Amino acid sequence: MQNTVAKVAVVGSGISGSVCAATLARNGISVILFDSARGPGGRMSQRREISEDGRELLFDHGAPYFTVTNPDVLSVVTEWESRGLVAEWKSNFGSFDCFTNKFVNTEHQERESKKYVGVPGMNSICKALCHEPGVDSKFNMGIGKFEWLEHENLWSLIGLDGQHLGHFKGVVASDKNIASPRFTAITGQPPPLDIITKVIQELSNNCGYHKSQLYLAGDLSLAPELVKLHDIPIDPCFALMLGFNEPLSLVPANGLSFTNSKVLSRAHCESSKPGRSSTSERWVLHSTTEYAKDVIAQSGLEKPSKETLSKVGNEMLQEFLGTGLTIPQPFFMKAHRWGSAFPATSIAKEEKCVWSEKKKLAICGDFCLSPNVEGAILSGLAAASKLKGLIGTL
Repeated sequence: MQNTVAKVAVVGSGISGSVCAATLARNGISVILFDSARGPGGRMSQRREISEDGRELLFDHGAPYFTVTNPDVLSVVTEWESRGLVAEWKSNFGSFDCFTNKFVNTEHQERESKKYVGVPGMNSICKALCHEPGVDSKFNMGIGKFEWLEHENLWSLIGLDGQHLGHFKGVVASDKNIASPRFTAITGQPPPLDIITKVIQELSNNCGYHKSQLYLAGDLSLAPELVKLHDIPIDPCFALMLGFNEPLSLVPANGLSFTNSKVLSRAHCESSKPGRSSTSERWVLHSTTEYAKDVIAQSGLEKPSKETLSKVGNEMLQEFLGTGLTIPQPFFMKAHRWGSAFPATSIAKEEKCVWSEKKKLAICGDFCLSPNVEGAILSGLAAASKLKGLIGTL
């Protein structure tokens, strides 16, 4: 990339980063968005698979849908709906008790809460936002280091491959692992915002400070919430994508939660959503957190092997077949691990994002406010609002 100064870098193209980037662009702030993945979406990404007989299969293997209660988010979602990016998923939802082997509340559960899905996939929203005028999106480009240039009042971003990606007047990061040792466990490299790790280690070792007491003075100044990024607890999950030749007509709901199961937490019928192909019946199953933690405790945080994923897939499928209904064997089955996707705590409930005004650094995501799509949207809007307020200085 050319060594020029762009206004704002947004790191991460999940719903929080995408909302923030598009909001900034609409307010006249030029944005370069970076993501290590092949395309946008994060947990709202869509998985494309090809079966052995050549059929294309699409799965929303992360968030199956989202609900809205906040009026600001509802306004945003209504605009998306008018553009054809989202639609309401009108279907039956219920739960299955694995102790009694019975379905319950399979018709009207939570019908008062509209369930929205991206059209034709959950990633459609992020795709559109990442390509709005003023947003320059760069995929397959992970960030290896955020470096604050004190004398220039700028951020320098370095890629995982060591490439210099440019100087920026402001930075938004929507990845909870940017300052976490979990990043090192997965990639073998120091966290991109490693200054937190260094300061914590130095002060804890030399001065006896506890993490919750740390502030970076002057500006090195980071809010206590930013220090909390060092070790956000997470809930892992496995997703199992299934393809069937025939509809599962004996399953009385297209969205299910499971109770009294050590393996499954929920399931949804992908092909029942609006805008999806119905040429085959496609389901996505999600594991419980406890099950995923047990597997990771045995296999480690590294990318799971084919053998591990195969074992996980078989165990999740057997639990699904154990509903006692006549469910045929799938013609397609593939497991995916969400190793650190789901935050188990919120670190900025009041502010909705973490913000350093002097450094023009915002951290946003569902880990700031609430661990769902609506929380991620609100956090992205809050981060954009912080930077919009400094538009004259950018």
